[in-house]
Amino acid sequence: MDLPGYLAERVPLVDAALESLLPPVDRPPRALHAAMRHLIFPGGKRLRPALCFATAEALGRRPEVALPAAAAVELIHSYSLIHDDLPCMDDDALRRGRPSVHVAFGESTAVLAGDALQALAFEALGDRAADAASAVGCLRELAGAAGASGLVGGQVDDLAVERGDGEPATQLAGRIESVHQRKSARLIAAAMACSARLAGADEPAIDRLRAAGGELGVAFQIADDWLDRERDETCSLVRAVGADGSRERAEGLLASALGRLEALGDAAEPLRELMRFAVRRSS
Repeated sequence: MDLPGYLAERVPLVDAALESLLPPVDRPPRALHAAMRHLIFPGGKRLRPALCFATAEALGRRPEVALPAAAAVELIHSYSLIHDDLPCMDDDALRRGRPSVHVAFGESTAVLAGDALQALAFEALGDRAADAASAVGCLRELAGAAGASGLVGGQVDDLAVERGDGEPATQLAGRIESVHQRKSARLIAAAMACSARLAGADEPAIDRLRAAGGELGVAFQIADDWLDRERDETCSLVRAVGADGSRERAEGLLASALGRLEALGDAAEPLRELMRFAVRRSS
């Protein structure tokens, strides 16, 4: 499969949607609107939107069916990165080779830009879903992924992860995977589940795709741990079980996630290829 070509066709769909959703920079308050756009354009890999599109296609629907989920998930992801970079969090001055939002616009504006992106995600999903039932289901899915039991709770525990003297590696690994499940995997799982819902899938299919997304999300974050293995990262599975052990765990999760797609046949090949890329990428 030509994955770069697939992404080149799909990414403009979500970029156009995000452009239409975000307020223009010449509309007051200008600093807020510029800060909201700072991390969105140019974007990163757009992996989560691509997973949304590929999920819809795996179910026999056009990628545009999943566009509300793709835009909403990317907005939530971007808000989380803005807040992650804040001095009170990870205190990162750079993101994607550019000054972080708080460096470029100030800390208070960065906090508010993240808040605004989160609100816009729910507005986009509620307004653009094809019917009320799928909109409500997707809103609940995304809210759970973004809240205290998901991304926010995972971030709290990420900041708190420290290895105690004599703590067994398996216990530390369990705590780190718990963070990855909430901080990273819940949003990827929500992306796939929401797209399945928008594509008209039944509940068992939605459950399978959500579970596949959850396993993929943990494996994706372990891949990040592995790529950053030379850095002194506290919440890293490499720290707990080593580079080889972490890669083995990621591959095991990927295999399980791919196994959940067996019934979808050839239509799911773009989704499978995206999942492999997410775990085996080199950057």
